[in-house]
Amino acid sequence: MNLDYIKPNEWSIIEEGFNADHVEASESIFSIGNGAMGQRANFEEHYSGKTFQGSYIAGVYYPDKTRVGWWKNGYPEYFAKVLNAPSWIGIDVNINGEQLDLLSCAKVENFKRELNMKEGWLSRSFKATLQNGNEVLITTKRFLSLDIDEVGAIEYSIKPLNENAQLVITPYIDAGITNEDSNWDDQFWNISNLTVENNQAFIEAQTMKTDFHTCTFMQSECLVEGQNVGLQPQTVKTDNKISFIYKISINKEETFTINKYGGYTVDRNHDKNGLVAAAKSALDNSVSTGFSALLDAQKQAWAKIWEMADITIDGDIKAQQGIRFNIFHLNQTYLGTDAKLNIGPKGFTGEKYGGSTYWDTEAYCIPFYMATKDQSVARNLLTYRYKHLDKAIENAEKLGFTNGAALYPMVTMNGEECHNEWEITFEEIHRNGAIAFAIFNYHRYTGDYSYIQEMGLEVLIGIARFWHQRATFSTDKDKYVILGVTGPNEYENNINNNWYTNYIAKWCIDYALENIDKIEAEFATDYTRIMNKVRLSKSEVAEWKKVADNMFFPYSEKHNVYLQQDGFLDKELITVADLDQTQRPINQHWSWDRILRSPYIKQADTLQGFYFFEDHFTTKELERHFDFYEPFTVHESSLSPCVHSIQAAKLDRMEQAYTFYLRTSRLDLDDYNHEVHEGLHITSMAGTWMSIVEGFGGMRVVNGKLSFEPKIPGQWEGYSFKVNFRHQILKVNIGKDKTDFELEGDKELDILVNSLPLTIKPNSLVTV
Repeated sequence: MNLDYIKPNEWSIIEEGFNADHVEASESIFSIGNGAMGQRANFEEHYSGKTFQGSYIAGVYYPDKTRVGWWKNGYPEYFAKVLNAPSWIGIDVNINGEQLDLLSCAKVENFKRELNMKEGWLSRSFKATLQNGNEVLITTKRFLSLDIDEVGAIEYSIKPLNENAQLVITPYIDAGITNEDSNWDDQFWNISNLTVENNQAFIEAQTMKTDFHTCTFMQSECLVEGQNVGLQPQTVKTDNKISFIYKISINKEETFTINKYGGYTVDRNHDKNGLVAAAKSALDNSVSTGFSALLDAQKQAWAKIWEMADITIDGDIKAQQGIRFNIFHLNQTYLGTDAKLNIGPKGFTGEKYGGSTYWDTEAYCIPFYMATKDQSVARNLLTYRYKHLDKAIENAEKLGFTNGAALYPMVTMNGEECHNEWEITFEEIHRNGAIAFAIFNYHRYTGDYSYIQEMGLEVLIGIARFWHQRATFSTDKDKYVILGVTGPNEYENNINNNWYTNYIAKWCIDYALENIDKIEAEFATDYTRIMNKVRLSKSEVAEWKKVADNMFFPYSEKHNVYLQQDGFLDKELITVADLDQTQRPINQHWSWDRILRSPYIKQADTLQGFYFFEDHFTTKELERHFDFYEPFTVHESSLSPCVHSIQAAKLDRMEQAYTFYLRTSRLDLDDYNHEVHEGLHITSMAGTWMSIVEGFGGMRVVNGKLSFEPKIPGQWEGYSFKVNFRHQILKVNIGKDKTDFELEGDKELDILVNSLPLTIKPNSLVTV
């Protein structure tokens, strides 16, 4: 644990006391978003201390040209940057001739910051003593509207405490921004027009290369003691900034408030020539509605989200705070309303890990969205991949693959690979398997086969073709092998026969063959359409099957476990327990060469396969592999603790499962890996949800039915969650000595509890 200043609270994230050393971490933790845009929790007023300024618009990116010492054939041409967008939140404050700046104040008292997750707003309050002796009370509240997702609102109040004050308040919009990271220090934005009209300001700008057109806008209203005073501003324009300057004298103990409305219109949603008009409409709508009414609508919108998505935990406030923090940020990042968007690993909280889509979406996020929203949201995420199939085929062609073989990108914005680390881009090919598994998982959970017959089979064929061509026949082993890969454990690069990669490759081929046969037998029209399109022959299918049936899986007879890769036992097998803790995390202390030669595992690798394909193995086999690999796992990937928590719970190791749960749920709140200042780990937050529902709740789908094996950590009195299963909502409430099931729907639901059948009738409570 690196940080311990967030106050435990069931529904809020609270920071008390101003500490400049915590500013960048808090800017990440207190970030807000609404699916269409988001922003780090930067102060509205000027701050001269160390800060990471960040505002982001969903789907807007820049292709930053790859920078390498020499070019390699097939290397991605660019690394997609999540762009820092023009900022609309700024409000400079000058009190009796001195600028308000928390770093330079003579004293800051009673500082409190709160992210209210239940209602979806961020607030700050503090008493500041300026160098000129003026004492002021500042209170702020802001949110990004879920109802009008192009708009955010700020309520910023100033109360002089010890003398009257001449205030100069300067709200502004600023397009003179830069990214924290850039390969070549390129200019990302071209500013085309700055417009002021009727106290509304607009900056039109478009991204270089990708040519996304945006309009950043603002409008403000000024109040004293809650009454609009109709101040007219002085306007100042520069090449990239518009400021409105309001001047007013107020008495001590009077409260001046500026309500500022701002946001973005984007040509993904409007004609690029109509962005200002759309912005005017959004502002008119917001201002006429007013801050209070917009906030009420925000509370109602979040109440609706929480009604389905909430997980309650009794008796453990830190655990409760952790899961709600994760659920909150997942919904801030992606709401499923726009099929063109996906779930970025940092969401709207930072710029690291450029690109909007990783294998995390399929492996970790789809189960969360499938169960807490309508299944159409998960289907949209799968449709996103289908629409990128042609690009996946192009990606494979660049590497020399043919005949429609598809390699989905490790990182992408538009289907094209845009990650510029060799060992990730070219070797971490297991991401193909996660996409195929997500198709299987969607059908298993929803019972909806239409995606496979309409789109999914083409994806599965492209993936199977890739695995067939990527495998090599070894005459020495008389088996097919897969050479030169990186598995989920990124602390091993360019290794041979990663067990997880080989296993999922075989499974992908088998699953594609299974669905080809099913569609041929049951959906003749679709079968003919697909076969004509992909030109798949029976002889090619036979070649696939030969690879799948003869795949090599490294195994140790001595340890009675599958080996993570061919050379794993050649390493010096020193467990994490014997590792000098001052060297943790090793990725911040060791050279890459030393890491690659070590036995240390960044995240679940072989155990990732046991998680996906749990029903392929016995509990005893899981136990052997867990006992062998977990002691070497440093969990320096955000995706690691959740998988281990689920498996520890499966093995009835509840104390260990609980420890892993706390680590995944509070990974960012407590900054376990010393990196929260860079942004939050959004996609792994879905794994936190899984660690409760699949881990402690033991939820699985068995032969088309929900199955539960409920367990409870000793630290909890009880917990509850809801799942939307095949259009029926089931609430599960688990206590120390009983489990309640309650069904919302109009027909009975047959489930399994500890392998025994149970029928739940609509609108009735059943206790086990």
